[in-house]
Amino acid sequence: MYSGGEIMNYVTVDAYRIGEFPFWFHQTWTTALQLCVALVVLFHAVVIATFASLVVIVLIALWNTPLAKLQHKFQSRLMVAQDAQLKASTKVLVNMKLLKLYAWENHFKIVIENLRKVECKCINAVQLQKAYNTFVYWSSSVLLSAATFAACYFLKVPLHENNVFTFIATLRLDQDPISIVPDVIGVVIQAKVAFARIRKLLEAPELQSARARRSCYSKGVSGSIFIKSANFSGEENTSKPSLANMNLEV
Repeated sequence: MYSGGEIMNYVTVDAYRIGEFPFWFHQTWTTALQLCVALVVLFHAVVIATFASLVVIVLIALWNTPLAKLQHKFQSRLMVAQDAQLKASTKVLVNMKLLKLYAWENHFKIVIENLRKVECKCINAVQLQKAYNTFVYWSSSVLLSAATFAACYFLKVPLHENNVFTFIATLRLDQDPISIVPDVIGVVIQAKVAFARIRKLLEAPELQSARARRSCYSKGVSGSIFIKSANFSGEENTSKPSLANMNLEV
């Protein structure tokens, strides 16, 4: 069962990330297209030395693949921590009169602060991964130019003003698409997590129309509503129900 805080988190965070995903989705293929065009231009400028740039690009992509999976795991943990913190905060706000009556403010303050600490740890992990990706991709232009010029030196590729200026101009044009690659990776991971969370919400048992209403005919039952030895709980798959062994006949 989802609380009001969790549903608010779905609406304000997950739905927003799904909404902005189409724009960044087009950035993925346009960035790849720009890199391919740049490699073609570089091949005409420095010929076989272009493969050094291609090797650097492939190595950077392979190196960031496991890191992207790690960022996905941290992002999932962050959303779970945010749900727990918002759920607890919502319960406190709804039952504020009861907390004041029994003087439970300090206890629930400690609980929410502990949940907030867990959320902050997840935020730090996600931001560190983003910072690392940003550093790698921003330094990729230097690595590309160094690898290409080194290949030209060892392969005896002649360098003159025509191909050198073409090479430098092409690298400058590629800096913008390369610099947004970390943002694209982050948005894609966030959208993937948001899609999974929204799907889980929409597939929740309490939202399934097939389970919302059932017809039951039993012998010896005269009332419209008949409940016998039933257990009720606000949480899913709990071992301690809120109401146990309930009987009701209407």
